[in-house]
Amino acid sequence: MIIAKNIHKYYGDLHVLKSVDLHIKKKEIVSIVGASGAGKTTLLQILGTLDKPGKDKNSELLINGTDIYGLKSRELSKFRNKHIGFIFQFHQLLPEFTALENICIPAFIHKTPKKEAEDRAMELLEFLGLKNRASHKPGELSGGEQQRIAVARSLINNPAVIFADEPSGNLDSESAENLHQLFFRLRDEFDQTFVIVTHNEELANMADRKLTMVDGKIAPEIKTSI
Repeated sequence: MIIAKNIHKYYGDLHVLKSVDLHIKKKEIVSIVGASGAGKTTLLQILGTLDKPGKDKNSELLINGTDIYGLKSRELSKFRNKHIGFIFQFHQLLPEFTALENICIPAFIHKTPKKEAEDRAMELLEFLGLKNRASHKPGELSGGEQQRIAVARSLINNPAVIFADEPSGNLDSESAENLHQLFFRLRDEFDQTFVIVTHNEELANMADRKLTMVDGKIAPEIKTSI
């Protein structure tokens, strides 16, 4: 699913990622933990194609069999839209649009016909228990509901992998627990792959694998179980 080799990242003279190697399989839920400044979010952004690594002829990133570094800018944007979903700590919903419209945005970018996109969005809303909130705008939804709408948005194009950056960091404990359980339900029912950066130890330890970043490198793996 994801193969990353020899990933480096520099910000000026600061060497943030130091020859990171990573292999993530389909249907895995992988958590990434570590102290602030260890490189977690930088790694997530590079894996998610939102940022580029430092130039190194030996670096490699394959996602679902596609050589990411072989894609031109427009090709990369299309690939990201179709094959990658994102969930952030702050839901990033557009306040002027309804829940249904927010979910459909990636599908419209992909040029999916309006009815097809809306039908898919309604299926996701029903799966998430939010069908009756389709016409509500973000300001009319609870924090947990807003984050579930963001999850639905990340799923609308049936991505190969979803990258989540502190997805429950802005939620109360009950909403966070519900979101965590949702990730595993999506994995079990839709074969969804997740890569999650989190400071939530409960979520990190629930993952199939927990990767710990220390000073720009991935430490030896810690075996976890659900």
